[in-house]
Amino acid sequence: MEWCTTWRSWLAALLGLLLGLLTAAGALAQVELLPPMAAGQVSVSGLSSGGYMAVQFEVAFSATVRGAGIIAGGPYFCAQGSVYTATTRCSCTSDVFACRVHPGGTRIADLIVLTDWFAADGAIDPPEGLASHKVWMLSGSVDSIVPQPVMTDLYNYYRHYMAASQIVYRRMLPAEHALPTDQYGNPCAHLGSPYLNNCTYDAAGQLLQWIYGPLLPRNSGPPAGRVMAFVQSEFLPFPTLHGMATVGYLYLPKSCEDSAGAGCRLHVAFHGCLQDIDSIGTTFIDHAGYNAWADSNRLMILYPQASAIAPNPEACWDWFAYDDARYALKSGHQMAAVKRMVDRLTGVQPAASVSPPRCRPDRCI
Repeated sequence: MEWCTTWRSWLAALLGLLLGLLTAAGALAQVELLPPMAAGQVSVSGLSSGGYMAVQFEVAFSATVRGAGIIAGGPYFCAQGSVYTATTRCSCTSDVFACRVHPGGTRIADLIVLTDWFAADGAIDPPEGLASHKVWMLSGSVDSIVPQPVMTDLYNYYRHYMAASQIVYRRMLPAEHALPTDQYGNPCAHLGSPYLNNCTYDAAGQLLQWIYGPLLPRNSGPPAGRVMAFVQSEFLPFPTLHGMATVGYLYLPKSCEDSAGAGCRLHVAFHGCLQDIDSIGTTFIDHAGYNAWADSNRLMILYPQASAIAPNPEACWDWFAYDDARYALKSGHQMAAVKRMVDRLTGVQPAASVSPPRCRPDRCI
């Protein structure tokens, strides 16, 4: 009888999933497949969990990425698979008063050892590739969620692999935990949705210009390109089981669409927690500031989408193993899915699946 009850519960769950997929089919009718393109010079950026995801992606795929912009993020593998460490040492989201954040508190020496160990196993690209990257970092001076000591640890982590001349670290802007803009959002010191704050400071433009060098002035008029919705499940089966949405977005300037991406560059913008489509609609896509620079500089902006699931109710990216023990490696569910999107847009043939790394004596990563 117990086996029968268990079997029926699994069958009910499967039928519910299939019904959800069929219901979503109508909504996906206008969603396109991500087109094959020939873009080059890939870079990443992100806020908060998106900042952590951008660091993860840059480090794991350092042979593909050329630079990163990090706002309110921390060192690679900071959480080490622990939600407690994620919320008390890498950020102050569970209990601000118990937060143990202090300079060096993320244990960057251990994180560097782990980075090198992952690379030796082939689970991530060799970190020597970071030496040629350009990194732009911003920590708001009044950020109460990811305090500046965490970002200073990130700076020191990067300094192990690259020269100081490759890094810009901004920390005087009186911004709360948000992506600063110069024309949209809450007051600069406000904490709250949509986590875009008008600080009269164009963070998106600043980071893109540091990564790519001098750019043409941004488009000051209506968007000249288009936002296309694409099927993320093509890159990760049943994405909603893994904290990713069924649909992602790409901002495609007309010049890039007409040339199939030839002569264009690709920037991946990771939203933060509670900045997904279900939480704030297309506000992050429309107002973070990337698209205006994309129009005038032949940049495609990829906006992959996380989604809320039971262990991740705020639609954060997986930087603390809520879905996947290998979340920070090239083989991680979300990491591999975004890499497949990048490969599609840069004309790279998908690589063979990554072999799992060997186990340490105390655990398997």
